[in-house]
Amino acid sequence: MTEQTSENVFLQKIEAEIKIEPKDWMPDAYRKTNIRQISQHAHSEIVGMLPEGNWISRAPSLKRKLILLAKVQDEAGHGLYLYSACETLGITREETINDLHSGKAKYASIFNYPTLSWADIGAIGWLVDGAAIMNQVMLTRTSYGPYARAMVKICKEESFHQRQGFESLLVLSKGTEAQKQMCQDAINRWWWPSLMMFGPKDSESTNSDQSMKWKIKRKSNDELRQSFVDMIAEQIKLLSMKLPDDKLKWNKEKNQYDWGEINWDEFWNVIKGNGPCNKERIAARSKAWEEGEWVRIAAKTYAEKKINKQVAV
Repeated sequence: MTEQTSENVFLQKIEAEIKIEPKDWMPDAYRKTNIRQISQHAHSEIVGMLPEGNWISRAPSLKRKLILLAKVQDEAGHGLYLYSACETLGITREETINDLHSGKAKYASIFNYPTLSWADIGAIGWLVDGAAIMNQVMLTRTSYGPYARAMVKICKEESFHQRQGFESLLVLSKGTEAQKQMCQDAINRWWWPSLMMFGPKDSESTNSDQSMKWKIKRKSNDELRQSFVDMIAEQIKLLSMKLPDDKLKWNKEKNQYDWGEINWDEFWNVIKGNGPCNKERIAARSKAWEEGEWVRIAAKTYAEKKINKQVAV
């Protein structure tokens, strides 16, 4: 089969909504795009454990501690699913993690912001996981099979995380004046970074068009961002709080909310590694990787001995 014939078969599968599997022929650019997106997603799950892990020992009650522990554990699992999906594309987990530590690979910009109060944990659950779900539900239909299947379980758990975050903020919003203020402050600080999670505006996105043609993505960055604004603008009414955007208002003609402009200078500054916690996050992950080397060696040695024993028998 010639390369042109293989590409035609590939495109026919994409058009017919047939999943592309690891052993199928695929263009190098398709493979590279998936490696970039899936590894970035995996890195985001793992790095995303850090700002929340900062509050495990300081949770206000045993109930909140257990909820947060379970959530962080879920995120570790998500990272493992995604690293495994990435490996099916011919890249090792070590390569993807080394790319993260060297700065070659990116992760969600929002995890470079600090968690300053307990309310931040609720805001992350409601806003950050809410933004993630808006994008990830579309990924359950992405054209690459292992990625789509991993996203089914991830979306179920992320949806639970969002409800947990909202419930935590709801309790604070009905508490003392200090708790209400803490709730509002967290929303103020996490709102705009949450909108930045969807990536650059469509006119400045270099990958979106091709990803849409290959059905890796189903909606553009700006479409997803608008859907998120429309959802949160309604949900916040239940909290009796406000979003930090004076331009937010309902547009009857467009049947959607109008809203203000993102600080794109801040977005690109964080992407380039100059956010509040960029260096801290990478340092923490690099340290954990180095200190965990003995575990990887032990696990590999045990597996090899077990295989050799089975072969000998």
